[in-house]
Amino acid sequence: MEYKDYYQTLGVSKTASKDEIKKAYKKLARKYHPDVNPGNKEAEEKFKAVSEAHEVLSDEEKRKKYDQLGADWKRYEQTGGGPGGFDWSQYTGGAGPGGGRYTHFEGDFGGTDFSDFFSSIFGGMGGGGRTRGGRRGSMAHKGQDYTAELNLSMAEAFHGVQKTITLNGKNLRISIKPGVEDGQTIRLKGSGGPGMNGAENGDLYITLRITPDHRYTRKGNDLFIDAPVSVYKAALGGEEIVDTLSGRIRIKIQPETQNGKMLRLKGKGFPVYNHPGQHGDLYIKTVLHLPEKLTDKEKDLFRQLAELRS
Repeated sequence: MEYKDYYQTLGVSKTASKDEIKKAYKKLARKYHPDVNPGNKEAEEKFKAVSEAHEVLSDEEKRKKYDQLGADWKRYEQTGGGPGGFDWSQYTGGAGPGGGRYTHFEGDFGGTDFSDFFSSIFGGMGGGGRTRGGRRGSMAHKGQDYTAELNLSMAEAFHGVQKTITLNGKNLRISIKPGVEDGQTIRLKGSGGPGMNGAENGDLYITLRITPDHRYTRKGNDLFIDAPVSVYKAALGGEEIVDTLSGRIRIKIQPETQNGKMLRLKGKGFPVYNHPGQHGDLYIKTVLHLPEKLTDKEKDLFRQLAELRS
């Protein structure tokens, strides 16, 4: 029986730890995976070889038998299981060696490392894509689902926005409705990978990431902002102009308004997603703004006021 040096296949020493073996395997599997090398038989064979080596060396019992028995380890393994002791189905979606069907890794790669292969198709999005399913074969299979991230400003999430992304060399226009939340995922049916042998295309799942804005705090559909108010206006009352996501508004400051007082404007907060016309509330906190660079006369007036209040 032909002896296969699994350590040499993975490029590690015979004393390599499990972490070193895993790291070497991930690097080589990404390099030789059939999705990265379509139609490359040599790469396909190398992928099979590194997968087999990892299967054996990552399993303590199989590695022990391999180290002890060398080329005879498989014959020993066969006495207690199927041919060769190597389960190709976990790498080929059920097909044997040469069957030509491959899944996309979600396991050892943690669902993220392997996404590097697909990031190039999402030009201008600021986020990388990765596959969620689908495999190649002679039977009809739905196309691969793609995932990606799309960055939005707080204002874009508030008003809604049209975004254009590039997918497989084509521009795709996406409508984002008002009121979306950070981490929300939207699905674009049929915008994923092409179906195989007449099957439908996969879908594109886009996770929205809203860039924080220091001027606003969002809690659900309620919006919180600070409004600087002068001590004079806080003491005597008046009006203040406040910039909000829906535009500039005028608020009334009651006499003797204290620092940190919260004003609630009902229905002026964030839009409720998929419920046109509905909004959360807007909370405005008054923040007293002390004067700077006082003149001698101003200082004297403050002293007089202090004496009156003492």
